Amino acid sequence: MRLEKCWFCSSTMYPGHGIQFVRNDAKIFRFCRSKCHKNFKMKRNPRKVKWTKAYRRLHGKDMTQDSTFEFERKRNRPERYDRNLAEDVLKAIPKIDKIRVSREERHHKNRMKGNKAKLLKEAARELEQGINLVKAPSVLLQDPSLTLPKIKVQVSQQQAEENRPMEE
Repeated sequence: MRLEKCWFCSSTMYPGHGIQFVRNDAKIFRFCRSKCHKNFKMKRNPRKVKWTKAYRRLHGKDMTQDSTFEFERKRNRPERYDRNLAEDVLKAIPKIDKIRVSREERHHKNRMKGNKAKLLKEAARELEQGINLVKAPSVLLQDPSLTLPKIKVQVSQQQAEENRPMEE
């Protein structure tokens, strides 16, 4: 089973899925869904569209260089079948996937390292600007003028009897 890559977003396409466009010069473009095909027809650059792999790699959001990507590369040269080699490759695939996942997690953690300090700084600035909106509960107990006033409502005798449950 041959898995193709979408020309626009670089996602994996399974056989029988997606759209194929063949240009006049016999260049084949494969698209995983109509969204990618329409963006291609609108002549959009995948490196400038935020949800594509090309954009994420260009802007440092995904890993670009890693030895585990070498195993995913497409090879056009046929290899002579060797049962032992095929068995070793099938055993190695889960290990390679595990390594790639751990490296991606490490990359993400390193990317987000400075983000926590930035969020804390923004929260402190927002609190500083709107401190008058935030009051401690102890202040509300000490100064009753900060709470809403209590409203007394008078109910006539007739309305009170109508609302009372019936006794049998």
